[in-house]
Amino acid sequence: MPHCIHFGLCGGCSSDDLGQPDKAGLLARALARAGYDDAVVAPLTRVALRTRRRVDLAASRKGAQIVLGLHRARSAEVVDMRECVLPRPDFLPLLPPLRELLRGLQAFRREASVVINWVDNGPDILIRADAALTQPDRARLIGFAKARGVPRLCVAEPKQMPEPVILLASPVLRFSGVDVTPPAGGFLQASPDGEAAIIAAMLAGLPRLRHKSRIIELYSGCGTLSFALAQHARVEAYESDEQAVYAADQAARAAGLAGRLSVTRRDLHRRPLLARDFSGAEAVVLDPPFAGAAAQMKFLAGAGVGRIVYVSCNPAALAQDAGLLRQAGYRLLGATPIDQFPFSENIESVVVFDRKGA
Repeated sequence: MPHCIHFGLCGGCSSDDLGQPDKAGLLARALARAGYDDAVVAPLTRVALRTRRRVDLAASRKGAQIVLGLHRARSAEVVDMRECVLPRPDFLPLLPPLRELLRGLQAFRREASVVINWVDNGPDILIRADAALTQPDRARLIGFAKARGVPRLCVAEPKQMPEPVILLASPVLRFSGVDVTPPAGGFLQASPDGEAAIIAAMLAGLPRLRHKSRIIELYSGCGTLSFALAQHARVEAYESDEQAVYAADQAARAAGLAGRLSVTRRDLHRRPLLARDFSGAEAVVLDPPFAGAAAQMKFLAGAGVGRIVYVSCNPAALAQDAGLLRQAGYRLLGATPIDQFPFSENIESVVVFDRKGA
């Protein structure tokens, strides 16, 4: 009996066996391709089902029919979501009223997307529409948010940035004791438990630090890892997304961390930090996007930083980037696989590299 009625149709799951594939093995093989043939990989940390706090749904309109769910594998067709074992239980009851909301929106003609980040005080919703909002649309959106306890509902019209239609309360996520208002539709780690496992493995991989030690964090987002790091050292964080930088900076200032955490907007693909920029850093922590950190790695590998903690969501990109560290004389200290994505081949990992002992 499949774990979901949509299995085989929806592209969200690639396997019906929770134990397959061997995700610790995926990480070990990636590191072997980088030249770390004897890598010792920690036991897999599994994240429970029904804990995912972020969903990115597609919507389509065919006459009066509204379909809201995930795309069919390798197809533009949307599979209407009626059940799913991955998101937290609050998500599914929200889908029927969302379909009714979309049905009445003139800004939704053929295709749209709905990103829901379930933050600490409710569902933070971003709708990407394919036409301009009308005044009746705004009234419907405001009524929906008030009825469903949505702290913030934003809409992005075609080729426009997201605009808050209603803000009943600032959406809040607490990262290591610091309240952050994330950007609408912004990236979050898939589940709180997965985030906690990543932070624990990252902190365990840091060298011995002093209060004035310096850590450089790359691809810092809105502070998921930054605020945990700032409890142990001074942190210089770099991120390309303007709204994420603003969110992290505002939260740091409000928490009195302006002297411990600086957040700078910088596109590390176009303008990577140079080797000299890492001078004096005790450690570098990076959590690059799915494609990896190719443009940045050649400078990082040559900088000679004693400790590098690499958070990866893509074993193929990790293999490529870790290969450069291997060539630069880094040894592998530890590798922790974290399964935030059950029933798929995706794997999160935290890998620690050290150069002092090479």
